[in-house]
Amino acid sequence: MKKITYTLMVVLGMASGYSQQSENPEYTGDDFSLEGALAVFKNSSTLEEFEKRLNEENSNVNNLDLNKDGETDYIVVEDIKENNNHVIVLSTYLNANEKQDIATIGIEKTAAAEAILEITGNDELYADNTIVEPFEAEQSIGNSKPGPAAPEIITNRIVVNVWFWPSVRFLYAPGYVVWVSPHHWGYYPHWWKPWKVYHHRFFYKRCAPHRVYFHRAPSHRIVMTGKIYAPKRHSSTLVVKNRRSTTVMHKNRKGTIKTVKSPRRGRR
Repeated sequence: MKKITYTLMVVLGMASGYSQQSENPEYTGDDFSLEGALAVFKNSSTLEEFEKRLNEENSNVNNLDLNKDGETDYIVVEDIKENNNHVIVLSTYLNANEKQDIATIGIEKTAAAEAILEITGNDELYADNTIVEPFEAEQSIGNSKPGPAAPEIITNRIVVNVWFWPSVRFLYAPGYVVWVSPHHWGYYPHWWKPWKVYHHRFFYKRCAPHRVYFHRAPSHRIVMTGKIYAPKRHSSTLVVKNRRSTTVMHKNRKGTIKTVKSPRRGRR
């Protein structure tokens, strides 16, 4: 009976945590789905297509409004290549002079037909070490004790080989030319139409399908990403992170600096 009660308490605790996260995001980055970005990346044939789909409302990935104009920001994509490693940088412009990185997708080719990847949220927008990777699991039977008790089922998380994703094959094709988005502040594609930001609770629910196949990871699998990315990192002077949230500072028409904390969201 004690075991049943304890299990019920754990389940209720997890449900409570889910509800609190969906109601009150702690970090600005919670309005950009890392799981969703990987889902879109997996099904894109090129980085140009990847950028386009990131900026489509029905992809359910982007709900960021860093410059606080009430509408979603445009996400630009840039590839940094070094040997068999790629770092795909996702960024946005707050104004003509301020660019802020949101997340990086690290990809490493580990064998002739094998590659691994992970996405990491920028630590100015997300909690430290916010890492997401493709999820697959395999089950095995553990050492069962003598008697009528059912054997113990052990679930092991396995490394996913992403080599056959169209986007990954595109990056490692012989004629590949490193992609850098041509878009920037004031120069966006004609098809892009920003939309009013959703309340985070609603946005979080829209992202639920992405969290089935892409899960948070406790640590990095790819160690080279940080070294390759660090020299080309973009950080806006208008974004300041404290221990519990992110504050975005911006000027009004009179030039006065205002601050807006991340949990404040527009409504749908």
